[in-house]
Amino acid sequence: MYIPYGRQTIDESDIQAVVDVLRSDYLTTGPKVSEFEKKAADYVGANYAVAVCNGTAALHIACLAAGIGPGDEVITTPITFAASANCALYCGAVPVFADIDPVTYNIDPKEIEKCITPKTKAIIPVHYTGQPCDMDVITQIAQKHNLVVIEDAAHAMGASYQNRKIGSLSEMTCFSFHPVKPITTGEGGMVVTQDEELYRRLLLFRSHGITREEDLLTENQGPWYYQQQLLGYNYRITDISCALGSSQMDKLDDFIEKRKAIAKRYDAAFADVEGIQIPEQQPGCDSGWHLYMIQVPKCRRREIFEGLRAAGIGVNVHYIPVYQHPYYQEHGYAEVHCPHAEDFYQRAISLPIYPGLTQEQQDYVVEQVKKIL
Repeated sequence: MYIPYGRQTIDESDIQAVVDVLRSDYLTTGPKVSEFEKKAADYVGANYAVAVCNGTAALHIACLAAGIGPGDEVITTPITFAASANCALYCGAVPVFADIDPVTYNIDPKEIEKCITPKTKAIIPVHYTGQPCDMDVITQIAQKHNLVVIEDAAHAMGASYQNRKIGSLSEMTCFSFHPVKPITTGEGGMVVTQDEELYRRLLLFRSHGITREEDLLTENQGPWYYQQQLLGYNYRITDISCALGSSQMDKLDDFIEKRKAIAKRYDAAFADVEGIQIPEQQPGCDSGWHLYMIQVPKCRRREIFEGLRAAGIGVNVHYIPVYQHPYYQEHGYAEVHCPHAEDFYQRAISLPIYPGLTQEQQDYVVEQVKKIL
């Protein structure tokens, strides 16, 4: 028996949705893309959505649409996948890492304030594990300093903050639809926004900077005419992927409820176990529970990790602080230290959590964790 830390949940309706597209006239740039975008935008409470080929592409075009460029600084968390910082580098900007709150594991608003300089252009808060960041405070900071907020919600589709869905709070919010995420399109991502001008820019950056929209053309030579108006990318997503995503959206609330039930059972199982720190959910935050993180004594983390892997449990560590990667160390970050992030990294283990995890499998995970401890 092998139990991964996360996996997709696919049923016959998902398969049929993909088969229907394969039998249709459009495999890409067809009606399923806009159908998926509308369904996702309506769900999160956004006016507009732009689906792209992966979550990294979503972050990249969001930064481009925000006008981030050379000389700008972008503040984000070190406890995240590298894409949350790399998207700034792609634009020629400089990522700046603010330490995490040791209770929530999310970026600490007080640390954001310390990092702001005249060069700061944007904040990219990451809703780590699906638990929303303290968005009221982050929004206040951004307004005070005239900064753009781009939420990295790769873990957080379906999560809520103060009874509002993640995706309805800031200028732009980015989602990922990798197989282990709340819903999947195979590979895929999305940017949602309330702003029509940002939406139009996102559409251009998604597809080579090219438009056929008559009201955007500087001239019109005929019905065949189109223009490249800026340097965009081929970040388009297929109808095949979007058909799967649209079908998955119908199940998102059910997926989230199953994740919550698994997290609740872990909480109960480990509540009084010496040597294990379980995650805390903050008031007003309704986590999507993309990940369930425990912290163990740092001197025993490797032993426990390897013991669980040997027992057939695909635990993981999310994440190595981004600035500790060799690329960042070699490009100006060798002296960067975020003490809370580094301490968390040395203790963290991701346990299996996904809608298809059975109670029997979860009981086995709990049993093995306790046994190795």
